[in-house]
Amino acid sequence: MRTMRSDSQRGVGAAALVAAVVCSAAVLAQAPAQDPAQPSPTVGQIRSGAPPPVFRAGVTLVTTDVIVRDRDGVFLPDLTREEFTVFENGIEQEIASLVLVHGGRVYNQFQPPPPVQEGIILPASRPPNDLAGRIFILFVDDLHLTTTKTPRIRQIFKEIADTLIHEGDLFGIISTGPSSIAIDMTYDRNRLYEAMGRITGDALTIRDQVELQDTSRGPSEVLYRAHVSFKTARDVLKNLEEVTDRRKVFIYLSNGWDFNPFPESRLYNGSENSRLRVGQARLNGGQITQDEFDSLYSDFPDPLTDPLAVLQRQGQQFADADLSIQLAELARVANRANTSFYTFDPRGLVAAPDINENIPIEEWQAHIFKTQNSLRMLSELTGGMAVVNRNDYGDALREIDAATSDYYIVGFYTSNPDPTIRTRRLRVEIAGRADEDLDIKSRTHYSLPRGPA
Repeated sequence: MRTMRSDSQRGVGAAALVAAVVCSAAVLAQAPAQDPAQPSPTVGQIRSGAPPPVFRAGVTLVTTDVIVRDRDGVFLPDLTREEFTVFENGIEQEIASLVLVHGGRVYNQFQPPPPVQEGIILPASRPPNDLAGRIFILFVDDLHLTTTKTPRIRQIFKEIADTLIHEGDLFGIISTGPSSIAIDMTYDRNRLYEAMGRITGDALTIRDQVELQDTSRGPSEVLYRAHVSFKTARDVLKNLEEVTDRRKVFIYLSNGWDFNPFPESRLYNGSENSRLRVGQARLNGGQITQDEFDSLYSDFPDPLTDPLAVLQRQGQQFADADLSIQLAELARVANRANTSFYTFDPRGLVAAPDINENIPIEEWQAHIFKTQNSLRMLSELTGGMAVVNRNDYGDALREIDAATSDYYIVGFYTSNPDPTIRTRRLRVEIAGRADEDLDIKSRTHYSLPRGPA
């Protein structure tokens, strides 16, 4: 069984790798040569000498991706600013910018007016020739990827590289564990296949999870690994917040999360408890009578009713709520960065546990249900899609490719100056086309960043 020290060292290393995921804030396809004395800025940083970002009355431009299709599923590329209506908490907002991305090409239909500047007015600089409309983060959560599924994981990664990442797309790759992948944001597709050969799953096995040291909040190693993964993802997303007018896609490869896995098996783990569980199974199966059970196992304390055992696991009943809170916080960071999660579960279509896993089928099914739902929750909260419980990923990849190639980016300055209302609902409507039965997809909410303490 893995020790906390070794996994802790890997976790710290994984978190440190975030600093290596770098790319230009302007995401230039044809950027001029840079002074070698100056390091490349990371996502969210401003290149030295460039004008600082301008905020109006202390309010940031809020952008949201909008996909509009007709009843036949065909994207509508001819919508104008006047046809879009954006509501924040039910109040209509004035649209400040509208960008159309069609077939991967960017068309700025309506840009926010330039800020009023004091002092000498210099001629406007020539805009960069940049038609790269998509940014991909390939996030390999190898701390939650089954080791025996490594060949399958690499195969799925290759499908993503072949089907989803096209020439001109900007992408970066990072892992959370011993795969030690940290590839800077690049257009070089050769880096995709270099990373593929290094992917190695390092998830805890079912036996590992059953035998882990328990705390009042659940298995400590399970919670620690989730913390490493979520923190690494949040750090990457925070660097993406300043990148605008680009479709930002977060491909998350993971088996999902369960903060309280196999609770009954963990409860009865150990020599005495395991013998008591065998006796209860014999009693339930009619192999022994109640009197025989009482005489044989009366000296064994039942962990279900033992006061000390009950007290020890008292906080574990909140494990599902804790997981939901952490996923919601990760989704809030993604929505602030206008980034959609597309989660992939390499386990594929799951039918039954491995034959060598001695685990009750009910516990195993509950574990699979929780892990798959955690991936679905993360995708749905950010306007993405969860690719789980399937063996054929082709249709899903083509759907993701279409959703990230044809879309609008609508921007507005919020009319609500109250910083205490952090989470705000969003709704997008298309005026004048009620008879066309349009399908409108956009994120449903966003959250303001926390102010300084």
